[in-house]
Amino acid sequence: MGAGLVLALPLIPRSMLQEDFIPVAAPWTLKGTGIILIYKLSRDWVEHQAQLPDYLRGKFKGGLGYLMLVNYTESPVGPYQELLFIPGKFGPMGKQSISKIYVSSDASTFNGRANWGIPKNTLPFSWTSENGIEKIQMLSNDEVVFACEIKSGGIPFPVSTALLPIDLYQKRQEKDFFTKPSGKGWGKLSRVKIKTCNPNFFSPIDQIKPLLAVKVDPFYITFPKPSHGL
Repeated sequence: MGAGLVLALPLIPRSMLQEDFIPVAAPWTLKGTGIILIYKLSRDWVEHQAQLPDYLRGKFKGGLGYLMLVNYTESPVGPYQELLFIPGKFGPMGKQSISKIYVSSDASTFNGRANWGIPKNTLPFSWTSENGIEKIQMLSNDEVVFACEIKSGGIPFPVSTALLPIDLYQKRQEKDFFTKPSGKGWGKLSRVKIKTCNPNFFSPIDQIKPLLAVKVDPFYITFPKPSHGL
């Protein structure tokens, strides 16, 4: 990413109907740069701070939590940016769920909901890189939703979903979605400073220190077709 490059996409008016979007069916294969923060969260924090949908409340089973920031340079719906939060695993099946996610593309939002039941919402991002520091910010009108700075370095090492597995269960409009993405790339250890995390929009994860932060570049991930029952 070039120095000072800003990536920002304007919001498509919310009055647009779903019919205005062309469905792009799974599977999807995407490429970009990812920042992964890994957490071990308490049951109390998840139940009270993770902004869980009703179908997950009271069902937290532990496991690792992930905060992910991704700048997708290639996807079936074009480039876009993403912020998502997976608090951990939930019962009775012990699968992970995305509790909150924002993307910079309405086409991604529409297809993410339709294909995998992922509760995407659209907000504009800026993602800049200068002097070895990446700065990421999301806005809602003039209000900062999330902002962070990232510095990465060291010897690169392989990263994959074999080491950090993702096995998702989402529920949307009373329909179950089971999806197991597969991803890989090359990681470097990172230091991430979360400067703003607006609790009106996102879980206050700035309250918790991550176990580890990794920048994965390049980052490849495939979202297969979901199943709708075990």
